[in-house]
Amino acid sequence: MKTILLSGAISMVIALLGTHPTIAVLRKHKLGQQMRLEGAQTTPSLGKSGTPSMGGVVIIIASLIGYVAGHWFSHEPMTASGVLVLFLMTGLGVVGFVDDYIKVFMRRRLGLRSSFKLLGQAIVGVVFALLAVRFPDGYDLTPASEHISFLNDFGVSIGLVLFVIWVLLNVTGWSNGVNLADGMDGLATGASILVLAAYVIIGTWQYRNDCTLALAPNCYPVRDPLDAAVVAAVVMGACFGFLWWNAPPAKIFMGDTGSLALGGALTGLAIVTRTELLLIILGGLFVIITMSDVIQIGVFKVTRIRTGTGKRVFKMAPLQFHFELLGWAETTVVVRFWLIAGMFVALGLGIFYGGWLQLPRLPPVTRS
Repeated sequence: MKTILLSGAISMVIALLGTHPTIAVLRKHKLGQQMRLEGAQTTPSLGKSGTPSMGGVVIIIASLIGYVAGHWFSHEPMTASGVLVLFLMTGLGVVGFVDDYIKVFMRRRLGLRSSFKLLGQAIVGVVFALLAVRFPDGYDLTPASEHISFLNDFGVSIGLVLFVIWVLLNVTGWSNGVNLADGMDGLATGASILVLAAYVIIGTWQYRNDCTLALAPNCYPVRDPLDAAVVAAVVMGACFGFLWWNAPPAKIFMGDTGSLALGGALTGLAIVTRTELLLIILGGLFVIITMSDVIQIGVFKVTRIRTGTGKRVFKMAPLQFHFELLGWAETTVVVRFWLIAGMFVALGLGIFYGGWLQLPRLPPVTRS
């Protein structure tokens, strides 16, 4: 618990103090967001051209420093699970950084081509998946298992190939989901904080009921649950510090650097804690926002093929812009979406705890 608090506090302070000079540097070199032409005339939140972007770099750096420093001060060893989640987060952040670099430095509004972005996500995801099923501990537990999980692993092993594909689906889905939510000041950052807080609780609870430590009837066969909580804490702390400057009216945006990195962190945490399907509930807001975009594009393409004129379900997608065009103020949309995110997190944690009450009585692992 000491490592969780210390690491989270360090990352928060670094992000809080480090974001301001980052804003100054980006403004000095006029490295701001490029205006999106579609809807920029009618949707205020899309017309904030010139606001410094690429703030996700601060989140990543603060998280890495907080993780290393927290373990150093508490004399606790770093684990394979924690390092792999941070690798996934940082790797996807690098992909997002390339995209932001093209937008900001090269003044190309569309940034990295979608095919190259997906390729970058796939490379990072494959490396993570292959490494996550290695590094067994003394109880033969690896950071990930070749099973699909909800509250715990279930069913039979799906094999390495299908597991890699499953990880790729999660990596691309969640990184792009957070990216779609990052369209209004503080929306993605605040929602991510809530989900990360849930993983601090889940990791801590799994550690208290770890099959390798606690001789309890209900336990979790997870390799490094406490360090997963530490990772969730450092990323949450970094987001807290960043949100001070990203809250409406935002002084800086996280850009694809931050949104892809946060999506990677959530994916990695779900995989190493064996809660991949539970993340769909915990991150329900991101799912809704993503589905609104899928529905909008799907309906438009189908109706254009059938009638020659594409029809739209929403005034604009993703969903947050639909409500803004209905007349909601941006801060109203953000706060209400935060509330929705909080309700999904509460529901997910309730299901997680209820599942613990129903866990089968696993035999405790005996120490050698």
